Amino acid sequence: MSRMHASIATLLAAVAMTAACADATKPPVTQPPSAPPSAGSGGSGAGSTRPAGSGDITPPRPPDAPVVAVPSDPSISADPLAGQPPDVINKNSPLKPVFFAYDSDQLDDLGRQALTEDAQVLKKYPSWKISIEGHSDERGTAEYNLALGERRALSARSFLLSLGVTADRCSTVSYGKEFPFDPGHDETAWKNNRRAHLVVTANK
Repeated sequence: MSRMHASIATLLAAVAMTAACADATKPPVTQPPSAPPSAGSGGSGAGSTRPAGSGDITPPRPPDAPVVAVPSDPSISADPLAGQPPDVINKNSPLKPVFFAYDSDQLDDLGRQALTEDAQVLKKYPSWKISIEGHSDERGTAEYNLALGERRALSARSFLLSLGVTADRCSTVSYGKEFPFDPGHDETAWKNNRRAHLVVTANK
């Protein structure tokens, strides 16, 4: 080998060693951290502390509020007459009066029908006690009409008892012609005043 060739070989060897040393001292390349998953990729978005790989987590549904039944008030009834005082009952009383012919205390068919319906009402409301008022028209003396009114009240009471209404629930009183229902002085007024009128006196 000539001297020139030896020098060239030595130079190439030096260059190779220099390159190898440069590669050995080159710092490693640091990979940038991976970006957090975006909201559209199934992640929770920036700033989420959800552990990796947990996936979408549906929050638990709150339990349904319990249905609480409101107790009904036993004092409230659909029947407007239940538990009412006598004065309230008598304003819209379901009890029907009984009408009589002139100078008579005998019940006719209409009178018996009215008392039959009254007996049904009294059986529906067993706490009611009644007074049967006997009335007459204005003709005749006060004494005579008081007696006539009493007979009319007793006639109505006897029929109610025959239908099963107990005697302790029915009292009688006569007003004769003293408290007319119709203040007129003709046959229409007299017909309205010849009556046995049922009034609730107690509800216990």
